[in-house]
Amino acid sequence: MASEPGILTDWPWKPLGSFKITESIYSIIVGDEKGCDVFNLMILPLMLWRMLHSQLWISLSRYRTTKGTNRIVDKGIEFDQVDRERNWDDQILFNAIIFYLGNKYFPGGSHIPIWRTDGVIITLLLHAGPVEFLYYWFHRALHHHYLYSRYHSHHHSSIVTEPSTSVTHPFAEHIVYFALFIIPVSTVVFTGTGSIIAIAGYITYIDLMNNMGHCNFELIPNWVFSIFPPLKYIMYTPSFHSLHHTQFRTNYSLFMPIIYGTMDKSSDTLYKISLQRKEETPNVVHLMHLTTPESIYHLRVGFPYLASKPYSSAWYLWLLWPVTLSFMMLTKIYRRSFVVERNQFHQLRLQTWAIPNFREQYHLKWQKESINNMIEEAVLEAEEKGASVLSLGLMNQGKELNRYGEVYVKKHPQLKVKLVDGSSLAVAVLLNSIPKGTTQVLLRGNLTKVAFAVAFSLCQKGIQVTVLHEDEYEKLDISLGTKSEGKLVISKSYSSCKVWLVGDDLTEEKQRKANKGTLFIPFSQFPLKNLRKDCFYHTTPAMQTPKALENVDSCEQNWLPRRVMSVWRIAGILHALEGWEEHECGYTISNIDKVWETCLKHGFHPLTVPTQSKS
Repeated sequence: MASEPGILTDWPWKPLGSFKITESIYSIIVGDEKGCDVFNLMILPLMLWRMLHSQLWISLSRYRTTKGTNRIVDKGIEFDQVDRERNWDDQILFNAIIFYLGNKYFPGGSHIPIWRTDGVIITLLLHAGPVEFLYYWFHRALHHHYLYSRYHSHHHSSIVTEPSTSVTHPFAEHIVYFALFIIPVSTVVFTGTGSIIAIAGYITYIDLMNNMGHCNFELIPNWVFSIFPPLKYIMYTPSFHSLHHTQFRTNYSLFMPIIYGTMDKSSDTLYKISLQRKEETPNVVHLMHLTTPESIYHLRVGFPYLASKPYSSAWYLWLLWPVTLSFMMLTKIYRRSFVVERNQFHQLRLQTWAIPNFREQYHLKWQKESINNMIEEAVLEAEEKGASVLSLGLMNQGKELNRYGEVYVKKHPQLKVKLVDGSSLAVAVLLNSIPKGTTQVLLRGNLTKVAFAVAFSLCQKGIQVTVLHEDEYEKLDISLGTKSEGKLVISKSYSSCKVWLVGDDLTEEKQRKANKGTLFIPFSQFPLKNLRKDCFYHTTPAMQTPKALENVDSCEQNWLPRRVMSVWRIAGILHALEGWEEHECGYTISNIDKVWETCLKHGFHPLTVPTQSKS
């Protein structure tokens, strides 16, 4: 939002939310007595193409800036920028409405031919002349204090630009921009020289240059300007426009830097430096996998706004099933990890890599070898890149898959990168999530390394650990032995137990048997489905991140709140910060108290225990 919002700052259909598209679809029902009008039929496909085109740029930009190659500005993006730029499609809908109205009422606006050469030439000349000239002076005016504080400051709130930044303006600004860009279109239509290809091509050109110019990585190779040197005066680059967002009062031109000599003296230098930047080498790598097919849209390189909030089903994702299916097929072909996020914590460079597998595949025995091979390749790649720590995250699927990561250490004993499964910190967080004064807990679900360690620690603290099944009791009893201090019991009655520690396989039927007011605390990496309105639900083991963690603009694992990080990811960061030399994988558990105190020392904060239930 602008610092002092003026009139027409908000879009007219803002109250409609996700249903704003109905405004643009409504006009398609208008009939035409002259028969089929190809241009009228092309408006909606053109609108959809513009949305797809922009989304491709957004995903490409986020992926490239995450890798670090040719990155221009190192500063990160935060949630406020994602929220501010979430409605980047508003201007596309606005343009579509105007095109429908123009198609019906503007002289010559209907039954436009497919191609006319003279119209294409006129469009190019009018853009290079009046449009660039008028835009420059309008842009200069927007930087006057009166207009800047009321309108343009909204756009410049984004120091680090993304393609979505290019169209993040108040409604009033978009009215003027449309009036400028419609000059070539309206001229060729009015003179009868217009064509569908000229109009669609010009709009695509505007989108292309806008999206490209707001990428935070340089992608125009130097050989382009070497072959045709004058091109640098008639085509800007991402680094050129990035200076406008970091310096504010320079590089005012639209797409042609030649206009009034607005090129900043450091433009060429920044361009060359950006081209020379190599791929960033991480200190810590966090390995994760996809959960469901729809989770691709919740990745940071997917739909930014969906990634910026905990997962919730969206009706329009069902419309994307061809894309979803195509991506699922692609995961069958592309069998290696890819980078999806980068962060900075003090001097540590952090990256998150995704394995192209879904949660259900980890339960299939015939997928075990393939998954382990991909994880092993990621471990070796992290080693090659010089990472000091790799946290296994969701890759820590149990002893059946890879013995909690131990197989990789055994197979590659000379590994310099330390593998961390985060179990020690998970135990510490679970112990501190149990309300003070608790004397008894019920342990339910699949028994994992974390479950065994928690049970041991609770028994040592004098808290009774109750299990319901004989096989679970036997496994725990063999593991704990006399160290259980007589606090491990088996019982068919659990009416007095109000704290449940639960694993992955807790069924809905079992959950419904809990007493009113029960607190469910998951020790697994996946959350429970909140079925009971009369019970309390804790999140999966996680902590609040310190403000020093930069470039946080997405929610981890689809279900954690903003700026909350899983303990499996935090554990890798702590390992690197403290310079611990041992692996934390296999059946190894580090000193729980030491890990907890270290975590608090570096600014991570425990989450509050729920005090009211949520449906």
